[in-house]
Amino acid sequence: MHICMLAYTYYETDNRVRRYAETLVRRGDIVDVFALSQKAQGTFQIINGVNVYRIQERIINERGKFAYLYRLLKFLLRSGILLTKKHLTQPYDVVHVHSVPDFEVFAAFLVKLMGAKVILDIHDLVPEFYGAKFGTNGNSMIFKSLVLAEKLSIRFSDHVIISNHIWYDRLISRSVNRSKCTVIMNYPDNTIFGPNNKPPKVSSEFKMLYPGTLSWHQGLDVAIKAFARISEQVPQANFYLYGDGPQRAELEELILKLGLEDRVLMKGLRPIDEIARIMADADLGIVPKRDDSFGGEAFSTKTLEFMSLGVPIIVSRTRIDKYYFNDDCVRFFQPESEQELADSMLYLITNEDARRRLVGNALNVAAENSWHIKKHYYLDLIDSIVRDSGA
Repeated sequence: MHICMLAYTYYETDNRVRRYAETLVRRGDIVDVFALSQKAQGTFQIINGVNVYRIQERIINERGKFAYLYRLLKFLLRSGILLTKKHLTQPYDVVHVHSVPDFEVFAAFLVKLMGAKVILDIHDLVPEFYGAKFGTNGNSMIFKSLVLAEKLSIRFSDHVIISNHIWYDRLISRSVNRSKCTVIMNYPDNTIFGPNNKPPKVSSEFKMLYPGTLSWHQGLDVAIKAFARISEQVPQANFYLYGDGPQRAELEELILKLGLEDRVLMKGLRPIDEIARIMADADLGIVPKRDDSFGGEAFSTKTLEFMSLGVPIIVSRTRIDKYYFNDDCVRFFQPESEQELADSMLYLITNEDARRRLVGNALNVAAENSWHIKKHYYLDLIDSIVRDSGA
């Protein structure tokens, strides 16, 4: 089959998009991906057999609603033009569109008329995501407009993938028929995130780590303040933040204000393979999300990845994390509680037996939720929608 993926993201750092694309290539499909570029990247590259077209550069610094929307619309236009051109020379069987935004599916308008099937993969619910990013609520006209866009995007699509079961219930209650929607979580690929990839300990340094977007809903300011409360008691511990995002400048300012510039170390984005090695070398993972309308229901990829690598984790007790995990496999703390997070950090830094117990239980959870076990749901879906079309 010939499949195209449209994703307003950096392909190299997006585990979900890469996992889908490379799984298809490994079974013999041809896969093109239209994605974003970082500064100084080339416009085309073959990565593990996937044809990656970088059609728009992005710096993650959006502050205003309209600046963010403008960039999304520009990507919609560019991807739609390129998709149509390429389809005319070598037709696509499936166009797999990764949201955010939902309306990116309309880039496939012409190729759908010419016979391609369209999957909308909703990584994040756009109304809730936008509301958390820009401070709108469910009663606002913007929120209601985004729900309408969600419904229209789903109606246009042939099938919808949603990233967790809480959002599945939300989506079928307002926008989609149950038969047209499938839950496929962001399961870790054990060839990248596996316990055998954890290196032996060679340093006395205790490494705590957060890898991901530097956004307000991730609660990183809470984690930095919590670490400040215990830093003098654990001089061997340092806290590493890998990633980029709109809160980077504020977090750097907070680190300086607390005098932690030598203990809380800000790093940039890294490709998936590299970040997996960095995560595997950590002694403790930190997932400090806020329990707001978006962050509290967004499943964090990092949690299962840390589990798969044999790294113990501290997790904010959000609605989504309570749904999937318990105290046997993660150390919970009350969202936004600096003191409770600080206590949890200190407890696990100084208690090796507790870390081992969490890792042992978490590895069992991760083994049941690996991409190796779950990938057939995606491959069966791809095959079924093409088969049903008579292609």
